[in-house]
Amino acid sequence: MCWHTVCAPWLLKYSNEEILSRQLDRIHREVTSFRGEIDMWDVINEVVIMPDFDRYDNAVTRICRDRGRLALVKDVFAAARESNPDAVLLINDFNTSESYAHLLEKLLEAGVPIGAIGIQSHQHQGYWGLDKLQEVLARFSRFGLPIHFTENTLVSGEIMPGHIVDLNDWQVDSWPSTPEGEARQAREITEMYTALFSHPLVEAITTWDFTDGCWLKAPSGVVREDNSIKPAYEALESLIHGLWETHETLCTDGDGWLSFTGFKGDYTLKTEEGTVSFRPETGTHTLRVEKT
Repeated sequence: MCWHTVCAPWLLKYSNEEILSRQLDRIHREVTSFRGEIDMWDVINEVVIMPDFDRYDNAVTRICRDRGRLALVKDVFAAARESNPDAVLLINDFNTSESYAHLLEKLLEAGVPIGAIGIQSHQHQGYWGLDKLQEVLARFSRFGLPIHFTENTLVSGEIMPGHIVDLNDWQVDSWPSTPEGEARQAREITEMYTALFSHPLVEAITTWDFTDGCWLKAPSGVVREDNSIKPAYEALESLIHGLWETHETLCTDGDGWLSFTGFKGDYTLKTEEGTVSFRPETGTHTLRVEKT
């Protein structure tokens, strides 16, 4: 809801005080209007670079320079929390260094109600690999907050050159997916998503995008531009609706009890006597089902 890169140019005609007021009014409007329909928001995006952004003039960088990162984040989170006290409020950034972690420390010390830490992981220039992934997870796990991998890309074509600093500067006429790249993407997405799924603080992963060619023409989707499925789609399907689901046929003991170990989620227990749905909590959970 607050981001310097996509910012209405007409805001530039106002004073910083008016820009901030209009920004907060927008947050109040959106969060209030969609309350009960949308209860999770990326409140502010890419704050680490925000006051130093110099590619072009924009209203949000102006107010961030004026108020400072800490004050601006407090302002926008307060507006969102006031508009929906039950919403999950995220801060989000592509900067996964200690600079982001240091900012989070200061924000939490100041009482900013961060509900989840957003991590962008655009890997147009090559897969992070498990070592970097574990390093990032360790850096942000220390806060004990839910972690959302909000923007994840793994390309199935040529890797973007490493000298590109801003990914938006890589402008190409076409960026085709290749058989070799698709096999690589499937391997990488399997490894990365398995590591994230197994981490106790990772609550969400957003693949960016579903279809090839949506951003920077990158072949980063799990289906091609003609909507045919790629190996990455099949790999994720085999995890989400295969390995990560729990299907068991069990028999009760002499006292009518049974036990199993399964993934978190919604379950349906089917017996000759009837069917019941339940959702076990984390850890050991006891559920008693009786015929009535």
